[in-house]
Amino acid sequence: MGTVSHLISHIHKSKMKQYGLIGYPLTHSFSKKYFTDKFEKEHIHDSEYHLFPIEHIAELPALLKKHPGLLGLNVTIPHKQHILKYLDWMEEDAKKIGAVNCIRIHGESPVGACFDGEVGIVGHDFRLEGFNTDMYGFEQSLKPLLKDRHDRALVLGDGGAAQAVKCVLENLGIAYTVVTRKAMEGGILFKDLKARDIKNNLLIINTTPLGMVPHIDECPPIPYDAITDDHLLYDLVYNPEKTVFLQKGEEKGAMIKNGLEMLILQAEKSWEIWSAKDLLS
Repeated sequence: MGTVSHLISHIHKSKMKQYGLIGYPLTHSFSKKYFTDKFEKEHIHDSEYHLFPIEHIAELPALLKKHPGLLGLNVTIPHKQHILKYLDWMEEDAKKIGAVNCIRIHGESPVGACFDGEVGIVGHDFRLEGFNTDMYGFEQSLKPLLKDRHDRALVLGDGGAAQAVKCVLENLGIAYTVVTRKAMEGGILFKDLKARDIKNNLLIINTTPLGMVPHIDECPPIPYDAITDDHLLYDLVYNPEKTVFLQKGEEKGAMIKNGLEMLILQAEKSWEIWSAKDLLS
C-alpha cells in the first residue's frame, strides 16, 4: 500500500509546474512566500515555487538539467547581468537595461533552435527567454505619486536596479542626475552633494541597499535638512518597511514610498509572462 501511495505521490509531483528564484544568497527572499501564498489563495494546485541559491551562474545548466519541470525563473543578485550569455532571446526592455530578472523556459526541438540561429545552452532542448520586470514594477508604482513639480530627480546609486530606474525616468521625460561614491561621467559624488542639489531635484530615488535589513541604521549620505514637503522620496528597499532614508524624508513632510509595491508588481508581471499562452518566437 505504501508503495502505491509513494508512486501516486511521485506521479503527482512530476506533473507539477515548477518555478523558482536563482541568486546568492537567498536568505531574505520575498518571492518564495509571495508565490506560495498566491498559489494557495488562487487555488493554483499544479504549481510550486522554490529557491535555488546558486553562487555562480555557471551552475545554471546543471540546475536546469536536474529540474526538467522548471517553466520559469526569477533572477536576483548577483546574476541579473551574467545570465545574459545563456539566453536564446531577450525582450527590448531587458536589452536596453542590460539585465534580466525573469526567465521563461519552454521546450524546443534542437532542429527548431538551429533554424532560429540561436543557441543558449548547447546540448539542451529548451529555450530560455529573458525579460526585465523592474521597469514595469517601478513605473507603475511611481506614476500615481508624481506631480508636475517632480520633473528632476536624483538617482542614488548606479547598480543593476538603477539602470531600470533611469530607463523609466527617461520614458517619463524626467531629467536625472546619478549620485555615487565613485566618480562617473555625468554624475555627482555623494560627498559633493549640496543643499541646492536637493532643492533642485524634488524626486529622490534610493537604488542602493543602504538601510536594508540587517543594516537598518544606515542611509544614503545626503543633505536631509534641504528636503521639503514638495519632495517625493522613493526607496527600492522594502525591508524594513520604513528605512532611515524614508524616515528622514517623512520628518520633513515629504511624500515617501518603499519598494514593496514594486516587488509585488514585478512578481505579478513574472506570472503573466510565465502563464502566457502564446510563446514568443
